[in-house]
Amino acid sequence: MTSGSWWGWPMNANVVVKVKEVVSEGKGLTTLRFDLDRTARPGQFIMAWVPGVDEVPMSLSYIGKTKGITVREIGEATKALSEIKVGEMIGVRGPYGRGFSRPNGRYLVVGGGTGIACVMPAVEVSGDRTVVDVALGARNEGEIIFEERARKGSEEVQISTDDGSQGRKGTVVALVEEMLAKRSYSQVLACGPERMLFYLLESCKKFGVESQMSLERYMKCGSGLCGSCVIDGRRVCADGPVFYGREIDEMAEFNRLKRDEAGRIIKL
Repeated sequence: MTSGSWWGWPMNANVVVKVKEVVSEGKGLTTLRFDLDRTARPGQFIMAWVPGVDEVPMSLSYIGKTKGITVREIGEATKALSEIKVGEMIGVRGPYGRGFSRPNGRYLVVGGGTGIACVMPAVEVSGDRTVVDVALGARNEGEIIFEERARKGSEEVQISTDDGSQGRKGTVVALVEEMLAKRSYSQVLACGPERMLFYLLESCKKFGVESQMSLERYMKCGSGLCGSCVIDGRRVCADGPVFYGREIDEMAEFNRLKRDEAGRIIKL
């Protein structure tokens, strides 16, 4: 990965970008930043290609001209991305998908685990007619990322950890229930593990609050052609990854089933 020319790059890497910043966010978590002069909305994703390894979908954790992805090392491709150095190249397709729509009034952004990276741009785009609060949750304090960014872009930030090492001890859903009981929100915007989103949706329904949630499924093409990411007939890469709570509530496969890399339906 020493040349930015097209020679040797696959056609599906429709632009090659040079990584200009690499930041360690914690154990196994790395942010890569690069210039990409394309418009992106909070919640959209790119397909990131590491030559000789693989191509993987990555939510954008920064959406300005200098964009970014935050990678958790869980497989061969994410390990390769985590090892990228400043000045090296990656291939990029996108941005793709339906992102978050900015609500009116006061809204609540909820991030669980690495889902915090996906929702952070939704915190930073709040405008003159909107106010945003944030709830961040993780297993422990070492997995709480972008807290400073959240505090700069919001009026209130609440934190929970499963082990109580930072903030409130318990789940982020329990924390959100407390926040919903104390204050009225126009919407809840969220990303995190699907089980977390399942219970969060139930809480939103309980308090009568509309929600938008980013779902994760196995993606091969990223552009709605292959069908590997389908949930109840909807393509997560093209029709989502962000869906409204009322749409998710109609999905029988939500929190129950997904497809593996071979297209087989498996239990979550």
